[in-house]
Amino acid sequence: MPLAFFENILIQLKPYTREIALHLLGDPLILTNLASYLDIALKHNFRVMLTTSGFYISRHSHKTLFHPSIKQINISLNSYNKNNSTIEFDKYIRDVFLLCEAKLKENNEIFLNLRVWNLDSNKSENRFNATLFEKLSSYFKIEINGSENIRLAKKIILHFDSYFNWPSLSSNHFSNGTCQGLISHFGILADGRVVPCCLDSHGVIELGNLKNSSLGKILNSKRAADIINGFRQNSAHEELCLKCEYKTRFNDNSLLADM
Repeated sequence: MPLAFFENILIQLKPYTREIALHLLGDPLILTNLASYLDIALKHNFRVMLTTSGFYISRHSHKTLFHPSIKQINISLNSYNKNNSTIEFDKYIRDVFLLCEAKLKENNEIFLNLRVWNLDSNKSENRFNATLFEKLSSYFKIEINGSENIRLAKKIILHFDSYFNWPSLSSNHFSNGTCQGLISHFGILADGRVVPCCLDSHGVIELGNLKNSSLGKILNSKRAADIINGFRQNSAHEELCLKCEYKTRFNDNSLLADM
């Protein structure tokens, strides 16, 4: 996203939020000019959350990663086992530990959230997790049971969750229910398309584009209102929402049916 366009979007966001997450499936640390985006966020008093695979930590200085605009960095440790990479695991996890070490040494107030979101009933990632937990236990001198969130150090949390499938129109899943899309958050893709939630990475539910419309007009559109009103009535208005499994986490009484 061009920096000028990014700044224009932040100006439009001010009536709605003071927190932004630079992540909608992509990895913000792949940007060589990440600091420029963070400077603009700071200029407009936004707090930033970064979610990264962890592969690109060493590309950035601690000055950038501990930028005063940043509130939290989420590192998806389970990404290592799901992506092809020439980086050895020892190098990968060492970069994570160096970031943790620098944070503690500087007594920085940023939260580091180390994610292990690969739990499932088949325990399919047990081998990888065992190696990971051994490294974490050795470094932080703490026992890890592999299922409960745990504080590793000051504002460094190991967070567990289960696998989820990204929503797709080709999915066989079908369910109504409520969701946080357009209620607690919405997404803006790099090309300016506005989507209801952080899982619509392909812009299937394009509510409008900020290159030719204002954010206020897009969020107050009939399509957006129909989505919100539907969720308030425990009903998924859009096809992609009907086929999204993630929303079942918010619904104790979802009407589930397999097509």
